[in-house]
Amino acid sequence: MLRFLTAGESHGEGLVAVLEGLPAGIPLVEDDVNADLARRQRGHGRGARMTVIERDRARFLSGVRKGRTLGSPIAFLILNKDWDNWRDKMSAAPGPAPRPETLPRPGHGDLAGALKYGHTDVRNVLERASARETAARVAAAGACRRFLSELGIEIASHVVRIGAVAAPPVPALRVIASRARVERSPVRCLDALAERRMIAAIDAATRARDTVGGVVEGVATGVPVGLGSHVHWDRKLDGRLAQAVHSIPAIKGVEIGLGFAAAALPGSKAHDEIYYSQSERRFVRKTNRAGGLEAGITNGEPLVVRAAMKPLSTLRKPLRSVDIRDKSPGLAIRERSDVCAVPASGVVLEAMIALVLADAVLEKFGGDSLAEVKRNLRAYRKSLESR
Repeated sequence: MLRFLTAGESHGEGLVAVLEGLPAGIPLVEDDVNADLARRQRGHGRGARMTVIERDRARFLSGVRKGRTLGSPIAFLILNKDWDNWRDKMSAAPGPAPRPETLPRPGHGDLAGALKYGHTDVRNVLERASARETAARVAAAGACRRFLSELGIEIASHVVRIGAVAAPPVPALRVIASRARVERSPVRCLDALAERRMIAAIDAATRARDTVGGVVEGVATGVPVGLGSHVHWDRKLDGRLAQAVHSIPAIKGVEIGLGFAAAALPGSKAHDEIYYSQSERRFVRKTNRAGGLEAGITNGEPLVVRAAMKPLSTLRKPLRSVDIRDKSPGLAIRERSDVCAVPASGVVLEAMIALVLADAVLEKFGGDSLAEVKRNLRAYRKSLESR
């Protein structure tokens, strides 16, 4: 079983991730992880912390030796460059309490978390509820991506909507083939016209001291038939993916394949007819409306997952709130934040897909070493050719 944990606060000394369950022998260097961390920090609409202050780099503390995984837990450390400016406020040592933050932001976890845990300072909630935590997830997922790539599974993402601006649909294989183009785009969008309009929408929100959300699409190719299961609710891969993606801060909706659009179609237009390719010796579909998943099981077509991100809840023109100490009205606290983090959320979406797929692959094929997993996968694929 693959599992991971993260620890750390947004303005703490650093972030930590521990990933357990990857087999031994996977080629892995810190640059494999740090490339994704750098992608997570880019994008039009990011704030000063991501574009100026932080330059996230992960260090391996365990689980990797001489460029290969050992099969033991991998520990990652990402230091926060801004720690010195927050040392007094965020120190773990006893001492005088700083002035508390008591005006929760609408749309954030500030109020609900303070009520749940009995805090009188919402900073005790917002530090961990911050999307900063996703840097640790991206680090852990970088190792999973490297593992999956050894098995021929590739993952990519692109932005399909920012605010009211939508890009035209793109086939999954084109998304994979156009990864370099996506990364050159300031909004990680493949369509040039939509890209310009998305940038304009972000700029308009900046001028209005507001924020803007959007939709990102993640795709995975090379995914074998048979990951996940139909036999129990918690083994269905679409359910596992939805939970993982919904756990990303600010994500309020998840779709697989056609998603909500399928509800408006007749069955004859919503499903993928089945054919058999003699040359490929496998069952194929000419369409992929199911997004690569049927009954909680991968069907061999590209996996397609979309996530809807709400506008960020930290506004430069704060919304009305109530002071948790005396219940007096006021304006919500202001934290340093982004106008739009939709492009970056695509990188986090990729990370969660990688973590779920790596777990599903190991569940299906097992193996304590990369060589063993590869043997098991080859034998399985060979057996499918005779079906």
